[in-house]
Amino acid sequence: MRFSANLTFLYQELPFLERFHAAKRDGFAGVEYLGPYAESKEKLADILAETSLVQALFNVPSGNWDAGERGIACLPDRVGEFRSGVTVALEYADALRCNRLNVLAGLQPGLSDSRVLEDTLVANLGYAARACAENGIQLLIEPINLRDMPGFFVSDTQFAERILDRVGHDNLFIQYDLYHMQVMQGDLLPTFERLKARIGHVQLADNPGRHEPGTGEINFDFVLRRMEQLGYAGWFGCEYKPLSNTSAGLGWMRPYSLEGPNE
Repeated sequence: MRFSANLTFLYQELPFLERFHAAKRDGFAGVEYLGPYAESKEKLADILAETSLVQALFNVPSGNWDAGERGIACLPDRVGEFRSGVTVALEYADALRCNRLNVLAGLQPGLSDSRVLEDTLVANLGYAARACAENGIQLLIEPINLRDMPGFFVSDTQFAERILDRVGHDNLFIQYDLYHMQVMQGDLLPTFERLKARIGHVQLADNPGRHEPGTGEINFDFVLRRMEQLGYAGWFGCEYKPLSNTSAGLGWMRPYSLEGPNE
């Protein structure tokens, strides 16, 4: 199995650029994070080359995160900004040899008309799916749970399916986050089996607490091995909050990884 360290969540005891080397030492084959845009493409490309890590995924620019924004793809007054962000994301993806980009739909503003937001999201995703396809990059959309992110516009797989159907482009997939979907709907494996042809990336964290596997209610040994049996050969993005030191908490990964974290 291929595990990708989400450097936004893991190794927070280290400066961001040092997290790449820590992930490599601990046996990760790839990395992902919310966005690379605070660093230069050249600097990040050099670190990936030094560590031989694969850039598995990052997000299209998602608005002002520090101000509470969680994506802008559904916002009618931000269409130009979203589409400019797609261009920037593609430039970074090319430099980092990343073949997968994720879109966060955003929060539903107040009393806004959900039909208008959905139409905006569909149009933006159609634009991004076409642009990504032209560059050999897979586009994803991620449902996120409403407990952690109240008001998030796409919060379950049923709605994500509807969006994919409406966009109607074969280069749009679902990012299936086991933690978010356990909170929202459960039935992790039946849902995965039904949607596996439409799932482009999997992320994981246990519930409750969003900590590493083995700290909560999800039977990860059963879930991960069954997903592999069902033919999933993509990345498992480790997007969780370590209970303590990141490296010390990686024992859960050893049974699944050929390399595994260092002893």
